[in-house]
Amino acid sequence: MNLLAALRYLVALDEHRHFGRAAQACHITQPALSNALRALEEEFGTVIVQRGRSFEGLTHEGEAVLATARRMLRDNEVLRQELRGTEAAPQGRLRMAAVPTAMPLLARFAATLQARHPGIVPVMLSMSSPELEKGLDDLSLDLALGYSERMQAQRVGLRAWPQCSERYYLLQRARRPAPERLAIGLPVGWAEAARRPLVLLTPDMHNRAIIDSALREAGLPVAPAIETNAVLPLVLSVLAGDVCSVLPGAMVAAVRSERTLEALPLVEPDVRTPIGFMTQRGPRVSRALQAALALLDTEEWKSQLATHCGDLPE
Repeated sequence: MNLLAALRYLVALDEHRHFGRAAQACHITQPALSNALRALEEEFGTVIVQRGRSFEGLTHEGEAVLATARRMLRDNEVLRQELRGTEAAPQGRLRMAAVPTAMPLLARFAATLQARHPGIVPVMLSMSSPELEKGLDDLSLDLALGYSERMQAQRVGLRAWPQCSERYYLLQRARRPAPERLAIGLPVGWAEAARRPLVLLTPDMHNRAIIDSALREAGLPVAPAIETNAVLPLVLSVLAGDVCSVLPGAMVAAVRSERTLEALPLVEPDVRTPIGFMTQRGPRVSRALQAALALLDTEEWKSQLATHCGDLPE
């Protein structure tokens, strides 16, 4: 039995919660995945997977094997990167994730990192704040971009690299298209935003909790016209219909080529939300992660932050 392969299949099963999808993600057949997991159970002399007509979760012993599997696979990746690359020319995968509204910033960071170090393969994932916290805890993520104050309050042992403070904008169809790109209009109060038909993220998203809190402070709780758990529909709905949306500066910067839109800075209250990259303090750092953390301290990246996050130039 290939122990590392079997442990990788176990991790995939936990991530996908389905035998068929896990097998597909591992590029093997479902019987091959099931056989490997049964061999793993024989190796450890205990039941790992709860089986019924479908996947029903892991046993208590299985959870312990899963935690060890994640550590072993991460250590294996760190070792591979040390053997195959150098500090100057790192090679290997780097698993990163961001809250949905910070994905434009993560995409820019990944592209900048890959251009600087072509041997690194960034893997970008969109996750909720609880998923980011879990990913850092179980070592399935190398680097997370999210609400740093929330995550550091929820988890001890995180190391943070502050990036910017999100400012929020009301995105709407422009009455007159701008000559070249999306225009930044005059500030508008949150109370005024609450009176508009809004498309917002679903209540399970931390971004929605921030918006709801600002609207309550303005004295007008919101009743959204549309809800979604993805960020692209926020913009597409504004483009297609008569709804507006509330977006942070990084998201607005990503659609500045849309000259049929305009963004109005939201005030009263003036909401600023810290966003930062985070890692676990304990585990050994891979060469790819070392390169990513080094990039965060460069003037090249800091200048991109100033342009694409927080306050937008009018």
